[in-house]
Amino acid sequence: MELRTVLLIVLAAVAALILVFYQYIYKNPRKGNLKIILAAMRFLTLFCGLLLLINPKLVNNDYYLEKSNLVLLVDDSSSMDEATSKEEFSEIVEKIRSNPQLNNRFTMHQYAFGSNLDATDSIRFDQNNTDIANALSTVDQIFLNGTNAVVLFSDGNQTLGRDYEYLNLNHLTVDPVVVGDTTQFEDLAVGLINVNKYAFLKNKFPVESTILYRGAKPVSGSVSISINGKKVHQEQINLNATKNSQTLNTLVEAASVGIKTIKVEVSSLENERNTSNNSKESAIEVIDEQTNVVIVSDILHPDIGALKKSIEANEQRSVSIVKPNVGAKELEDADILILYQPTRSFREVYTFLQKSGLNYFTITGSKTDWNFLNQAQNSFSKDNNNQMEDILPVLNNAFGIFNLGDFSVEGFPPLIGSLGDISVLRESSPLMFQQIRGVDLDKPLFTIISEGKQREAALFGENLWRWRAQNFRNEQSFQKFDAFMGNLMVYLGSNNQRSRLELDYSLVYDNAGMVKIRASYFDESYQFDANARITIKVEGKENQFVREVPMLLRGSYFEVDLSDLQAGDYNFTVTVAGENLSRSGTFKILDFNPEKQMSSANYLKLNRLAQKNQGKLYYVNQVDSLINDLATSTQFLPVQKSRQNVVSLIDFRILLGLMALTLALEWFIRKYNGLI
Repeated sequence: MELRTVLLIVLAAVAALILVFYQYIYKNPRKGNLKIILAAMRFLTLFCGLLLLINPKLVNNDYYLEKSNLVLLVDDSSSMDEATSKEEFSEIVEKIRSNPQLNNRFTMHQYAFGSNLDATDSIRFDQNNTDIANALSTVDQIFLNGTNAVVLFSDGNQTLGRDYEYLNLNHLTVDPVVVGDTTQFEDLAVGLINVNKYAFLKNKFPVESTILYRGAKPVSGSVSISINGKKVHQEQINLNATKNSQTLNTLVEAASVGIKTIKVEVSSLENERNTSNNSKESAIEVIDEQTNVVIVSDILHPDIGALKKSIEANEQRSVSIVKPNVGAKELEDADILILYQPTRSFREVYTFLQKSGLNYFTITGSKTDWNFLNQAQNSFSKDNNNQMEDILPVLNNAFGIFNLGDFSVEGFPPLIGSLGDISVLRESSPLMFQQIRGVDLDKPLFTIISEGKQREAALFGENLWRWRAQNFRNEQSFQKFDAFMGNLMVYLGSNNQRSRLELDYSLVYDNAGMVKIRASYFDESYQFDANARITIKVEGKENQFVREVPMLLRGSYFEVDLSDLQAGDYNFTVTVAGENLSRSGTFKILDFNPEKQMSSANYLKLNRLAQKNQGKLYYVNQVDSLINDLATSTQFLPVQKSRQNVVSLIDFRILLGLMALTLALEWFIRKYNGLI
């Protein structure tokens, strides 16, 4: 307790005594015990009241040791199973976990990783991918305070994510332990295969394949390309220690419609140890139709390039850009028109739309002539005052015309549009609302107009290219934005009644770990129904495999994870319980395991990771040295810290009760003795 508080308590006692002395003793002729009892009660009352005002506190210093964190990060991929046995590896990890010196110095944590990071002490070696960069980055975000050491058990071979050797970890020291054979054997392998997602019937499509060589002496080999088991190309290659890779570019004709499996295979060397990477498969879908999208614009703008790139991300669609005065022939060849910032020069285009009934997408902005546009069409109108404003998008979560998937506009930059009241004159469904200067408006920014047979979409703002750029910044990919534009093009490209059950899946999956099928179900008013019971039945084409399971609700869609399926071709049917509604499809899982593509540990890259993050490289037979270095390092000494606990010495409820009791007794005694 502070000296100041002690002095205040003493002063409170003295003050209470002085007041009692003047009230009951000074110049008081009454004698006897009654005066002393009354004086004592008054003293207690006054002293308790003063104590409440002082409220004395006791500060208690609690000292404790803060240990450093030791994270055991275990590569749980299937390539580790070939490098070491689970039993031997478990003994090594347990040797570190049970070491008393390390337990006195560190707080232990164990994580296993493949594609994702999991807190677990079990070792299975069953993951089909390895993402070392993601595991280290996640641990770096978990342990933000103090000094933290990571012991990374891995063969150094990564199949997903960023290159881990260039990571800058702010809160970790990394000590890799190399697991597996570090001997470099001669190896020929098929590397990356690049093919388009779609090809058109009777056209030639490119197949780009890379052949890799690891070794010292010159070698030659034969590379063949097969489509659905039929060899369509073969050539010889020559590689050596200097020229250790070669990229082959081949044109292959799309002879028939359907999903085609492309297999690139290189001959094996005489004493090659790992032959599982001598072949690799990909796939392409051959189609016999294409959607022709025409962008009509009288100005140059980055939005036009962004739209073209986004729409053509799907090989089924082609985009051409024309002026409003283009001939009727080019407009007649279009499946969808995009009218970018219409002006009076678009008069003939609107005349064509009225006659043809073609579906179209209108984008307005600072160059739009609203006086003309209000007269040229009867879908919407706007009172324009020629004042530009930044408009933020607010996604309509109740939108149900087509599936939005994972698309989100959170954090997206504003579009530029003119101020004015927007009136949608026909049946519509807003996809996004406006937010101006922090105020949400009940006015559409992006809307779908679906009245009649002609389908329309309208976006009341320019600088759409910023949204695509922001999507790349958020996701390191344009995929979600391009998928959103693709869904819009699918909707505008069809005049059929929209389906109440929509599916989202890929025709080809590289491996089973990526197989997820999503479904969206809408009720009769086309509102998303989260209470629906949806099941999926999967059947193998080449075997008797049959599975029927419910699809789980994931926010705004239903999903099933089929990551345990074997490679092969499958049919599936999605059914809504209680409704005569179902949709079917087909997909293919390729027989590809990236973990089998490398046969030796990449100790050089692990060593560079250690050097960049203040660590040291160890091998499995050097675990004792690792334990000794961690136990004796001055970098990870426990730190003594103190915690102050401030405790009040009094309970105000007890003091108030005591004051009430003494005052009441004093009053009754005085009343009884006739002193009042």
